[in-house]
Amino acid sequence: MATPNKTQATDASPLAFIESVTPPRRREDGLTLLGWFGEVTALTPRMWGTSLIGYGRYQYQYDSGHSGDYFLTGFSPRKAALSVYIMPGYQDLSEPLSRLGKHKTGKSCLYINRLSDIDMRVLEEIVTAGLLYMRTHYTTKDN
Repeated sequence: MATPNKTQATDASPLAFIESVTPPRRREDGLTLLGWFGEVTALTPRMWGTSLIGYGRYQYQYDSGHSGDYFLTGFSPRKAALSVYIMPGYQDLSEPLSRLGKHKTGKSCLYINRLSDIDMRVLEEIVTAGLLYMRTHYTTKDN
């Protein structure tokens, strides 16, 4: 039997969540990203779980039978760093990542200390490439 993803979309307000974020610098960067992602993706933000802000959604199913929905791209203004989610990872993005500025990567995450450390135009290239990949390889929805 397929097990759904533990992190689900909620009806909570992304803006209310960001307004509660500390420290203030992380909250400011979170507010900037909230508007920026809306402009870049032309999608409406939704809370996923208690701390992720996602844009759009896609359906997945693994060979193991695990299936579910998850957001196409998004972010979280975490205390340690801003986490930017690029699904399904960074397969062919080494060139733009080399131009992004100060960051670290995880499997599908970019970790950024502050937005002033990166080139937002390059981040737009990366997010746009991730969206294109997802829309080409998965069944997607705007929200």
